[in-house]
Amino acid sequence: MIHDLTRRSFVKTTGVMLTTSPLMAAERAVPATSPRAIRKAVKLGMVSDGTTVAEKFQLLRDLGYDGVEVSRPSSLPISALIEARDQTGLPIHGVVNSQHWGQPLSHPDAAVRDAGRTALEQALRDCKTLGGSTVLLVPAVVNKEISYFDAYTRSQTEIRRVLPLAEELGVRIALENVWNNFLLSPMEAARYVDEFESSWIGWYFDVGNIVAYGWPEQWVRILGSRIIKLDAKEYSRTKQNEEGRWRGFDVKLLDGDCDWSAVMTALDEIGFAGWMTAELSGGDRTWLADVAARMDRIIAIDAAKERTAP
Repeated sequence: MIHDLTRRSFVKTTGVMLTTSPLMAAERAVPATSPRAIRKAVKLGMVSDGTTVAEKFQLLRDLGYDGVEVSRPSSLPISALIEARDQTGLPIHGVVNSQHWGQPLSHPDAAVRDAGRTALEQALRDCKTLGGSTVLLVPAVVNKEISYFDAYTRSQTEIRRVLPLAEELGVRIALENVWNNFLLSPMEAARYVDEFESSWIGWYFDVGNIVAYGWPEQWVRILGSRIIKLDAKEYSRTKQNEEGRWRGFDVKLLDGDCDWSAVMTALDEIGFAGWMTAELSGGDRTWLADVAARMDRIIAIDAAKERTAP
């Protein structure tokens, strides 16, 4: 019965499927020098310096990033990414599906959904080729023309058609929480994933995207082991109130209203390990160095206290 459901039992009963995934265990293999088992990365599109892809990869490696995430499908030849990866030794940990906004899986036109599904399949194949482990997917869009119910059912239908390919390739589909008017509570987000009954789908949790209407640490505890990877982003409620909703993102990591100490505590509680990728405005070497330093501070928040606690 619903009134007997505690947070602990909810996470335990609905999250066990993902905690036992072999790929989840592989994601947790990280350098022992890290204060937490978390590796930092950026989206390749954030890197403004460098003429070639290899130069951009080398810059990230020089600044101490552990990896990078790229968008696919793309006009950028996949061979250029492979060459840059092999030349610099910087891993490509995942792929962002580049077509999920333009060709959403919730669209009323079947042809658009087919195109969106085809793009997702290509992103999965490219991710496998690049050595990544996840494809980030915005699962659906709700608006005046696309009802919430239709978005839910259409997107699940399309994703179910792709899951066998994800399993075949060994690449997981990671759903991101974005401002798409869909899956607006952590309970519903958990339910949406669990209904697939597959360990090849989970959450790419964007910390900053929640701050405008909730508290990220609460989402972390409810989503639990469904969280595969993290996007690091900041948000200012003050800027939101004074300058407009989208201006809330115009703030550096640690300078907004995200309670990173509470978020990291919640991540420790669920045993998260793996990738945290910055998703911010682009910049040059100086900007990226500052982002790296701020990510290091976030990853290390209260870590010493956690290690010395009885």
